[in-house]
Amino acid sequence: MQLTKKLAVITGASSGLGTVFAQRLSARGYRVLLVARRADRLEALRQTLGAPAEIYPCDLADPAGTEQLALFLRQRSDVALLVNNAGFGTQGKFHETDYGRQVDMVHVHVLATMRLTRAVLPAMIQAGAGAIINVSSVAAYFRSAGNVSYCATKGWMNDFTEGLRIELDALRSPVVVQALCPGFTYTEFHDTMGINRAQIPQWLWMPAEYVVDQSLDALESGKLFVIPNWKYRLAAAFSARLPSSWRLALEKSSPHKRDLSGGQR
Repeated sequence: MQLTKKLAVITGASSGLGTVFAQRLSARGYRVLLVARRADRLEALRQTLGAPAEIYPCDLADPAGTEQLALFLRQRSDVALLVNNAGFGTQGKFHETDYGRQVDMVHVHVLATMRLTRAVLPAMIQAGAGAIINVSSVAAYFRSAGNVSYCATKGWMNDFTEGLRIELDALRSPVVVQALCPGFTYTEFHDTMGINRAQIPQWLWMPAEYVVDQSLDALESGKLFVIPNWKYRLAAAFSARLPSSWRLALEKSSPHKRDLSGGQR
């Protein structure tokens, strides 16, 4: 896919991969629309970018806020790229963690991704150009204790993206959809959750810049699933071929098992 010099919308832009997406896309000549809860951090980021940028403070855990953003995007004709990056993890066993927080996760990972994609996709199809990146996780290929809702919602994101690809192919549309599935990445994601990085082998960690570059480079070829780092690609392929009993045994030995903390990204 030939990247165009139009507008890129990035959710979860105030930190982590979202910030790097904003920096990289600005450097490629995109105008960017930065979406996140923290207006002060969005404004600080906007001032550092070398290309025109707008900010749109919005909590995607709030259905009303998500709907307002969707209507705003639907009225625009310049959205060339949507990066559904907003996300978070929780710590603890599902039956012990706050249920409302689990619902928020579904709103952010699933319903916001679905709603915003629905808002921009018709115009992209009509224009015959555009791309949507759904920031999933290698956790979509596995399950782990203390990470139940995270893995499930990321699994949904992969299935949703693949279904869109099938429909777009049936329409012979050049619009690109991608599920980006990183593993452990150096961002604020794990710090916010209070995860001790020392419990995760160092060779499993990747720089956020590497993950984003892998994603954007893959847009050129229209690759559907992007799993940065050959180690994670091998693990995902291996998991898909394991008998369920073997896969369960592997999942029970995940790096999270000692503290039952949340998952990748």
